[in-house]
Amino acid sequence: MINQDKIYGLTKVGDFLNNYLTQSPDSYDAKQEELRAILKRSEVENPWFDEVNMRFALESWASLLNTSALETWLSKYNFESKDKKVGLILAGNIPMVGWHDVMSVILSGNIPIIKLSSKDRWLIPFLLKLWNDNTEGGISYELVEKLENFDAVIATGSNNTARYLEYYFKDHNSIIRKNRTSIAVVSENDSDEDLRKLANDIFVYYGLGCRNVTRLLIPEDYKLDRLFENFVNHQSVINHNKYANNYDYNRAVFLLNKDLFWDNNFVMLKEDEKLFSPLAVVNFSRYKNLDEVKSFINDNEADIQAVVTNLELGADTVKLGEAQQPSLDTYADNVDTMAFLAGL
Repeated sequence: MINQDKIYGLTKVGDFLNNYLTQSPDSYDAKQEELRAILKRSEVENPWFDEVNMRFALESWASLLNTSALETWLSKYNFESKDKKVGLILAGNIPMVGWHDVMSVILSGNIPIIKLSSKDRWLIPFLLKLWNDNTEGGISYELVEKLENFDAVIATGSNNTARYLEYYFKDHNSIIRKNRTSIAVVSENDSDEDLRKLANDIFVYYGLGCRNVTRLLIPEDYKLDRLFENFVNHQSVINHNKYANNYDYNRAVFLLNKDLFWDNNFVMLKEDEKLFSPLAVVNFSRYKNLDEVKSFINDNEADIQAVVTNLELGADTVKLGEAQQPSLDTYADNVDTMAFLAGL
């Protein structure tokens, strides 16, 4: 049974975010000023979380936290009164990346026991308090430094960390997430506007998210200049100190190793079969036909979060420019979190 009070409270969070993002700072009320201060504090503690990227994350969530979207999403599941305690070990690579898990646990009738990432300590607690204050009867959650006394766990880590997590939580119902990245398949029919949308999929969040494109598949005779020409709107990334350090380091490594690469002074393209690329680098390969593309996707399915393309590939894909705008029923690692929670 869906708790309408929780849905209503969450829609009020969406309303608050929409108002915050559209109002002039000169007219902010006390609560909005509190969020403004939290954004500044978050950026001081984690420079990757600059205001542009945090506002992008808030805008993405604000567009989803409405009654229609929430009820459509939840209507697919059968929830009973559970009150199971679900431990959450949240990632912190991009702003609010753990919010979907937190929200899912609460809406499924369970209680999240939340271990925040040290890189993202302020936004999620703020939104939880706001949700609680706007929900009749409140919502139940705990913020902890160490997970204890839980019935199930959802944890996100690197491939190496995941092995330890799988062993540590082997006696619990669990979802353990590993490293993933996203790819894009470009075609000759993609317009310049399409390629500018692709640039968003690459550069938003500085390329740190699992839905960021780190690997391109391009036609055999495709001119790389077309990509660089349409990436130029994101050249300001090089002004970010941490991004620039990664760019300089990887460029130096390529030069020392005498690797072949293409450079436009803020991102490098490297012809490489590897799925994952270093920060400020996008790997690419050329394809002769779509059968090669489909084979690559099948071979790397376990490591791919999203396939971004305007082509019809007979598989789950998202359009160019939509990688960073997942819907409520888009799940990390393609594991249905809500089905897992409903089955506890």
